Amino acid sequence: MHCLDGNLPVSRSIDLLLAVSCALATILVVLIVPIVAPARIGLGLIFVLFVPGYVLVAALFPRKDDLDLVERLTLSLGLSIAVVPLVGLALNYSPWGIRLNPILAFVTLFIVLAASVAVYRRSVLPSDEAMSVPAKLALPKWSQVRTTDRLLGLLLVLVLAVSGVGAYLAATSSGGSEEFTEFYVLGADGKAEGYPRTVRVGDKFTLILGVVNHEGEETTYRVQAMIGGRLAASLDSLHLANKEEWEGPLALTATQPGSNQKVELVLYKVGNGVPCGTLHLWVDVEGSPPEAVVTEPLSCQEAAPSPTARVAQPGDALMSIGAVFGVHLTEIAADNDIANPNLLYPGQALIVPSTSP
Repeated sequence: MHCLDGNLPVSRSIDLLLAVSCALATILVVLIVPIVAPARIGLGLIFVLFVPGYVLVAALFPRKDDLDLVERLTLSLGLSIAVVPLVGLALNYSPWGIRLNPILAFVTLFIVLAASVAVYRRSVLPSDEAMSVPAKLALPKWSQVRTTDRLLGLLLVLVLAVSGVGAYLAATSSGGSEEFTEFYVLGADGKAEGYPRTVRVGDKFTLILGVVNHEGEETTYRVQAMIGGRLAASLDSLHLANKEEWEGPLALTATQPGSNQKVELVLYKVGNGVPCGTLHLWVDVEGSPPEAVVTEPLSCQEAAPSPTARVAQPGDALMSIGAVFGVHLTEIAADNDIANPNLLYPGQALIVPSTSP
């Protein structure tokens, strides 16, 4: 039976219990009391940059002589930076996707499992060989530290300092951040994959669009989707408050066959004819073009003219486009929410209203 003194281990697992407690505290602060910003930043940095790697190192190297303190800390940092993105990559191919709650849950699950393995591996070793936290942690003098350990220690401090400063600036600079709109597209299953590669003429296919308003004020958006330069779908009057996010399906229909056709998704702010976001996909459209069906209207008054989709080319102007279609430029500007009728950009999607016969 050994007597305890100041240099004997307190416990073989106290550090692992602290690691698991830190993960649980991070979930508590992030999900239940999110208003405590400093706590979120501090615990979040430890949760992402240190704890997953530390428990993994503890599971891989259960003996205290396997690594010294500086090597253990530095390797913990490096493995954490590797583990968390791998968890995110795995979630991207899962039904949960890359979201805050699944990432918190699965990183915490990884920490608990790795800590459990580390506890078991330490428990089967003799007490004088197993890694443990001493009651008194005596740090060596700087002059006694090896050059390699000095460099690793300095690198560890530098990375932690840069991460802390970056997190602080990101959390406190929202008021002076640049105004922008986030625009993204996902496959039909809501993941960053599974985009259609082949579609048939006349068949609908669905994409998931996402818009996040970082403009600093409430903004109204509209989306136009074109396939091969032809209007395939549109979404109008999407109202979002500042910091509000919208994600929803958009069904598109290809009307003309052709290989490697460009699917262009264009996001506009209502009242501004300049696109604030564009996304591109490429699809092969199979099948035959639909047969033209000619019907006789009951009267000229009851015939409903269809608008024409057009993409502005270099040198185009609303006046010249209106002259071709017999429509005044102010009508085109009004239908496309263009504030300045004299300003037109190449590649801008337009809806040209048709005139009645």
